[in-house]
Amino acid sequence: MKIALIGASGFLGSAIRDEALARGHQVTGLVHHPDRLAAASGLTVLKSDAFDTPALAAQLAGNDVVISAFSGHASEDVYGYYMRGIRSIIAAAKRAGVPRLMLVGGAGSLEIEPGQLLIDSPTFPADWRPTAEGARDALALLREDSDINWTVLAPPPAIQPGERTGQYRVGKDNVLFGANGPSDISTQDFAMAFIDEVENPRHPRARFTVAY
Repeated sequence: MKIALIGASGFLGSAIRDEALARGHQVTGLVHHPDRLAAASGLTVLKSDAFDTPALAAQLAGNDVVISAFSGHASEDVYGYYMRGIRSIIAAAKRAGVPRLMLVGGAGSLEIEPGQLLIDSPTFPADWRPTAEGARDALALLREDSDINWTVLAPPPAIQPGERTGQYRVGKDNVLFGANGPSDISTQDFAMAFIDEVENPRHPRARFTVAY
């Protein structure tokens, strides 16, 4: 399968890239700094600007799936930077006529109980709010758009590098809890779940989450 991966050198983008390559997919890594990605079998690296919609559309054309692991962390205006980029990515995917667009979502817009989002809880970290608000509003944009086949996979509240266990649970719009509170996941198993969805689509035009 031909996969275009926006943000292929980032925290979650790197894990998704490695998982896709390990499964034999052809990955085009679209990054701002190509020198940060080492050569690998099956990987093509292109310098890309998420804000240049026409150029991005040309880079996305011909792929089976576009994955966005784009983030706004490089900007002082995290929310504004992210939303500007996501709008451009959605427009470019539509212009390129790609069959599917998949986004890395955020845990903040998951429910911790019916009607209450994690982002609205009093203990939600203020530093994470711009990122969480961006992921929430990007999901709203997709839900309002009937012209593209999209899927969003939101990580749990805690995600960090660890082991690829090959195990995870699937949730819909709710934080997955264990005996000691919200469950976590490794970046490796999150990436595995992401590529599982690429290969066997089960959540068209929907957001879902995974955790242990």
